[in-house]
Formats: sequence, structure tokens, C-alpha cells
Amino acid sequence: FSRGICIRYKEESVSHSIELGDFILIKSDDDERPYVAKLLKLYDGTKDQPTKCAEVQWFVRFEEIPKFKQKLLGREPHPQEIFLYEARDCDNEISAETILRTVKVLMIAPNEQFLSVKQSSDTLFAKLSWNGKVFNPLPSFSGRSSEAPQLNRDCAHGNPHAGQLKRSTKQTSEVDAKLVPKSQHVARDILDDEHDVGDASEDEFLPAAEQSSESSSENEEEELESLMRASRRKSTPRTPRSTAKMPSSSRTPKSPGTPHHPIPAIPSRRQPVTKPVSVLEEARARLHVSAVPESLPCREQEFQDVYNFIESKVIDGTGGCMYISGVPGTGKTATVHEVMRCLSHAAEQEELPIFQFIEINGMKLTDPHQAYVQILKLLTGQKATADHAAALLEKRFSTPAAKRETTVLLVDELDLLWTRKQNVMYNLFDWPTRKQAKLVVLAIANTMDLPERIMINRVASRLGLTRMSFQPYTYKQLQQIIASRLNRLKAFEDDVIQLVARKVAALSGDARRALDICRRSAEICEISSAQKSASSMVRMVHVTQALDEMFSSPYITAIRNSSVQEQIFLQAVIAEFKQLGVEEATFQQVYQQHMGLCRMEGLQPPAISEAMSVCMRLGACRLLLVESSKNDLHSRVRLNVSQDDVMYALKQD
Repeated sequence: FSRGICIRYKEESVSHSIELGDFILIKSDDDERPYVAKLLKLYDGTKDQPTKCAEVQWFVRFEEIPKFKQKLLGREPHPQEIFLYEARDCDNEISAETILRTVKVLMIAPNEQFLSVKQSSDTLFAKLSWNGKVFNPLPSFSGRSSEAPQLNRDCAHGNPHAGQLKRSTKQTSEVDAKLVPKSQHVARDILDDEHDVGDASEDEFLPAAEQSSESSSENEEEELESLMRASRRKSTPRTPRSTAKMPSSSRTPKSPGTPHHPIPAIPSRRQPVTKPVSVLEEARARLHVSAVPESLPCREQEFQDVYNFIESKVIDGTGGCMYISGVPGTGKTATVHEVMRCLSHAAEQEELPIFQFIEINGMKLTDPHQAYVQILKLLTGQKATADHAAALLEKRFSTPAAKRETTVLLVDELDLLWTRKQNVMYNLFDWPTRKQAKLVVLAIANTMDLPERIMINRVASRLGLTRMSFQPYTYKQLQQIIASRLNRLKAFEDDVIQLVARKVAALSGDARRALDICRRSAEICEISSAQKSASSMVRMVHVTQALDEMFSSPYITAIRNSSVQEQIFLQAVIAEFKQLGVEEATFQQVYQQHMGLCRMEGLQPPAISEAMSVCMRLGACRLLLVESSKNDLHSRVRLNVSQDDVMYALKQD
């Protein structure tokens, strides 16, 4: 065993001593919020592991406690408050190289008030302990402040006074102010301080100067105790006394301060949300796409497979990837959200280890590299540029941490994160392969063979072979989904639901479109029943009108009335999307498909300038989104309508 270590920083010539019983800061994923612990033991290195190891007693910050259990505190936490961690779900042995410096910790009683200190100071407060379930008073409370010792030895090689203790409060505070870690690369020499500390425990071996400095430090401790007693007296409630009121004219007006929350808050609702008053209004609320159903019918097997995959990774503390594919509206994202809801409930009931769930959507990102920014913000709350965020995430998932929880990352619309070098996809799938990352990635896209189509070999190999495909719903499944949403609510005739299910299943199998048609049918029925005092039951005439509206939108009418070359160009766009696996292509790629389709139809392929005019006309009609470029051949083309609408408008009757 060792009794102390010395840490020498690259920027400074003075070494800093750390002894057993000191409160220390330990390197974490967030350089601004390092871990806090108390040093219990130090072990010398061995031949297999030459670095020193340390055994610590952990403390946790309030943000490290699971969010659904933070409310158990019953009050607002102090910014500098920490809690003694009594749970046994993390490793208490660390590498001594991860120790940053000492820190001052004040133990105060639960009924005492916090001392007024700056939020950026190095003073922390401990009132309670946290065992993973509830907050408890500290097991052994001491009114005396437990702080980092004010010892500062000169451990430099060649100094004849290296074994003497030098107590200097001013020097220690100045050194601590310089040791704030900000992603710096510090060079530490961890030295065995056993001989130095062992002989300095008796007073008679100290010189007179050292004894005088020791007595001065004792006076400083007495002053600190008196300060704490004064703060306790201030915290005692007293009877308020009347004070003399100053005339208003003598008060100096002050400029208004900057508000703590400059973003205006959303005003609270004055009246509760009105509940549906009719059967049709209730049906419309239940059939809304954003409404959360009580269950997910027709996806029981997929639910169980995803649940088992994530559950095993969370229990084992390992990482992995799963690729989920399927056409739009087949319940991919909804199934994953339901799985995560059930797993979060199991973690709250302590049936599973605590984990963190975050989600990004490629459709909401302006650039694929913004995925790094969103992931870092969701994980740590930090804001950084794309390059800096990528570096911080790389460091986080490459560095082992004793208190790291498993992270489940859902990446929706994966195909929109494609780049030429595919570095974003590579990193997302490479991080889970690292043992210390504890990262589980669920990637969702519409194309089943997306990895083989657009991913290079090194990216596809990181993704692995754990894949799941969501097949389009059949008409019976769509009928069951609508019936489960209504939940025995008699608002539709049986034949009406069957007609909607068959119509949508023949086109795309999109459950969202089926729900929209039923919801629109309920609106039409509600309007007609209010005008004619008819029965409030959705009938065949209402559904027929809703189908005509749904499949006769202005976009569909514009497609049907467009020229032959414009219709062929739209078909070429869809064909190129299916070939690439990404819903975006260049004009040159679409033009190649256009010429092939013209030859198949026995038509003369248009010149490239004529095809460009066709593309621009479709863009002017907002059927296509055409991004301008220096070279027109490399202009990017996307559909502004769904592929189902285009196929429905162009199909032959």
C-alpha cells in the first residue's frame, strides 16, 4: 500500500500532494463536471499493471441521479451540492492516473443552510447520501469541515527538503485555481510518497517554523468552525422586526438586471382541455396519428425481438447495432418507442440497470455532421461545433469510465446521414464495438438492402448482421389496427373499415394513411350530421368522399395533367431512388433513368437541355425540389410529394 501520491502538471513546476482520506476530483467524460470521491486506499503497480490503482468512496452530483428519481429530494438542489453514493453498482477501484486534484468538501447537517459561495468555486457541500432508492442523512455527520488538506510538498527530484511538510493556505488556493481541467493534456508524475508522509506524523520531528505554520493552520480551522456556527445561527428563524421605511425619493433607481431565463416561458393553460362531447369527436381523437394507442397490434413478434435485443445489452453492459427497415407507415418507430417505454418502466422498478435513451432524426438535421452536435447535447448538455462534438464523442466512447451507464441511441431516417466518405455512419456503427462505450444503436430506414446499396464495406461490417424487416400491413392487419384504435367505439360501419383497409393495403400498406382516411371520414360525417340532423355513424358515402379527397389532391391532379415527358421524368426519379436506396439523386443520374424508360416505351429520348427544362417545370410546380448547382448535371433532385401519390396518379386504370 501507498500512503500518498504527488501529481506534477506540465504547466507548473510545483508538485501537489494527495493523501489517504482526501477528497479528490476524478477525470470524467465532461471536463467541466469531473467525478467526486474520497481516497481510501492506494495500491502499488504490479508487473502486469505497472500503474497505481486507488480505492475510492464515490460521491454523485444531482444530475448523475436518474431523472425519474430526482424528485425524491423534495427541494431544489444547491449548485455545489453532492451526495454520498452508497449503492454498489459501480467499481470503486480506479487508475491513479485519472485523479485530477483535491477538492474541498463541507459536511453539513440536513437542517442547516448552505454557505454562500460562488458557483465556480472549489467548495462542495454534502448533506445527504443516495443509495439508488432514497435520500438519507449522512451516516456519520461531523460538524467540522472535511476539506482537502492544505499540504503542498515540493516533490521535485533533487530538493533536499522533499520530505518536509509545508502548510500554506494561500499557495494552495492559488494552485487550485490554476488546475481547472479544460480538455488539457497534463503530464503527471505519480510518485510514491510513503517515506515522506510516514516520518512527518509526529510533532517533535517538525522544525520550529513548521510548528508555527501548523499552529496558524489550526487557527484557520477554528475560524472556519466559527464561521459555520455563525451560519447556523443565521439559519435559525427569528421574529421579524419592523424597520424604518426609507422615503421613495431617496432610493436610487437601478437598471433592470438580465433575466436568468431570457427565453419566454409558454403560458400555462387557464382551462383544462375540453373532452370530446360526441362519438365522432372521440373517434377523431383516437384515430389521430399522434395519439398514443394502448397497444401495438400486429407487431408483437417485432416488439419482442427488439425488446430482447436491447434488454440483453443493458443487462450485460455491452454495445451493439440493429438495423430496422420497412416501408413508411409500418410501425418501425412506434414499435421502438413502445419498447423503450417498457424498458424505462422496468428500470424504474429496478428490474433492469439504469440506462439513457436518446433519439435523433436525419430529417431534422440540416447536415449529416450535425448528428454529432445533437448526440453530444442530448448526452451531456454541451454545445459544440460538429468537429469538436465528434472529437468529444470519440473521446467519450474510447475512454473507460467507472460510473458510465448504457446509452441507447435511436437513429431514425438513417439514409439521410449518408455522405460521400460515409464517416458519420462509420462512427455511429463503430462506437458500439468498443467495450468501454456501452452504446446500443438502433438504425431505422425505409430500404431493406440499404447497407448493400450505399454503404462501403468498412461501414457495413460495423453495422453487423442483426437486422429486422417490417413488412407492409395486410388489409386484415389494417382492419385490426383501426378497430383497436376505436376500442369498441361504435362510430363506423363494419364494411366501411374493411373498404378503407383494402384500399390502402392494395396501394402501400401504410397504417398512417388508413388512419387519416378514417379520420377524414369522421369529419365529413360530423359536418353532414350537423347540417341534416342525420345519424352519427360513418357510412360508405362518407368514406368514398374521403377517398376521393385523399387520392385527388392538387398534387395528384397536377401529375395526371402533366405531359408525357414530365410523367416519365417522375417515374425516372422514383426508379433512381429505389436503385440508390436514398431519396435524393442528381439530375445526371435521373437523366440516365429517363432515357432508359423512354426506350422501353418506344419514345425518342429528349436532349439533355430538354430534360433540364422538364425538371425545372416540375420544380416550378413544386412537385420536385431542385437544388441549384454550378453544374446543372450535379443539381440534386428530391420529390416534394410521396412516392405513393406519384404511383397512384400514374397507374393505369
